[in-house]
Amino acid sequence: MAEGSYLMGIDFGTGGARVGVFDPEGTPMVFHATEWETHYPRPGQAEQDPDEWWSCLVESVRGAMAGCAVAPEDIAGISVDTTGSTVLAVDKRNRHLRPAIMWMDVRASEQAQRIGGTGDPALKYNGFGAVSAEWGLPKAIWLKECEPEVYRAANRICDCGDWLIHRLTGEWAASINIVSTKYYYDREAGGWPESLYEALGADDLLDKLPQNVLELGAVAGGLRKEAAEQLGLVPDIPVAQGAIDGFSGALGLGVVEPGKMALITGSSHSMIGQAAHPVHGQGFFGTYADAMVPGQYTIEAGQASTGSVVAWFKNQFAMKANEEAKSRGADPYEILNEMARDIPIGSDGLIVLDYFQGNRTPYTDPLARGMVWGLSLSHTEGHMFRAIVEGVCYGTEHIFRTMRSHDFEPRINVVSGGPAKSDLWMQMHADVSNVPIHFTKVSEAPVLGAAMLAAVGAGIYKDIRTAAERMVHTDRIIEPNPEAHEAYEFYVDRYVATYPLMNELMHETVRHEAARAEAASALGA
Repeated sequence: MAEGSYLMGIDFGTGGARVGVFDPEGTPMVFHATEWETHYPRPGQAEQDPDEWWSCLVESVRGAMAGCAVAPEDIAGISVDTTGSTVLAVDKRNRHLRPAIMWMDVRASEQAQRIGGTGDPALKYNGFGAVSAEWGLPKAIWLKECEPEVYRAANRICDCGDWLIHRLTGEWAASINIVSTKYYYDREAGGWPESLYEALGADDLLDKLPQNVLELGAVAGGLRKEAAEQLGLVPDIPVAQGAIDGFSGALGLGVVEPGKMALITGSSHSMIGQAAHPVHGQGFFGTYADAMVPGQYTIEAGQASTGSVVAWFKNQFAMKANEEAKSRGADPYEILNEMARDIPIGSDGLIVLDYFQGNRTPYTDPLARGMVWGLSLSHTEGHMFRAIVEGVCYGTEHIFRTMRSHDFEPRINVVSGGPAKSDLWMQMHADVSNVPIHFTKVSEAPVLGAAMLAAVGAGIYKDIRTAAERMVHTDRIIEPNPEAHEAYEFYVDRYVATYPLMNELMHETVRHEAARAEAASALGA
């Protein structure tokens, strides 16, 4: 291996810093992770300490370098991925003025509602529907309105990725991926949507946001000497602009051409795809111009609770499966898969709505809730497990149907995440949506995506598509069963029909319970 030809990917996830070192063919040399804490000051709020971010990054980089036979001078490039809509206020000395407001924090719900009420053309990015309180813009406006002293003292209002690039290079440079997907930046419409910011009384925010917007893989700067010393690396390594972790994961799965879509699974499902032309409409987010690959448009959607519902059932109700797993020394999920395997398509008439933590798309409804209907005394533990997994797959197909209605056809799904380990689950996804499911050799897709951008920044590859061709490798493919797909269509239709019939009752009940909880809290105080 030639000197100076390894790439470092830095993954700043919700729970910690994960660092990977790769060769130019995408082969991982080592991974090292260090965890940090999330603090929850009040219900709906979540914060982290940027000082802890940095100390964990130092530990992860040094741990990775100690765990492989790669010398510091052989690192040719570095890039990063981070959580998106994690907002910081930074003073003139580049010190954070308060803890970072995390992406999952929804304290800015009032500001999000006001953004949606402007009717500004920039709202095409959320189909002129509800605006998520998770996004960066409502949080920045919350700072202005609810912590004015912090806002006035802030020289920069930035996202986690901006902060990390600055700590590494000393330069303030925004990622087109972050500002497009979380702050309504639109290169084709002139950049920042000034009319939207002005309508919100936040035009001064534009002066506080990093103004140098870079494409993914562009060099933001060289690794500064002080950072290099702390990390155990050499100065001036090119640091390439990175993406939000989910989008970096899509790159690491090879989603770099129109029609291709990443299905990133876990406690929730995230769908990120590429289109050749702009696509806007209710029921999904985007499309964002140049947000991943220049000249293409990125489409985004997601399900708020997927793997988390399966885990809830396993932990709370799967008595037989847990007992069997204990007696056999097996994983309870393995037993549940065995129980569900021979149950017929449709789980003998059982339908599960997976909105246990609200609906992200196609409704963007935080008051939506989960449902199980069609129960009979003949249904078993295996039926329930299969119906939950099928319900998740129906939710994915509902999103795909919404995209298809706006002339975007997801042709290939590339999958990663914990649920991808279940062939039963993945075969269901393939059958329900009638699309092949591709699996790549490197499961650590976000870290690989960052390493790919590092390779572009280092000049090893001329662009992202070339990096994907050389560094992402398909391991296997699950093909859909046409007969199973035809059988599933009836149940998908029943799933889709459920929410419109029940949403008013859901909303009334959620509001009633919230009012009861607030009254009980006031009485206790």
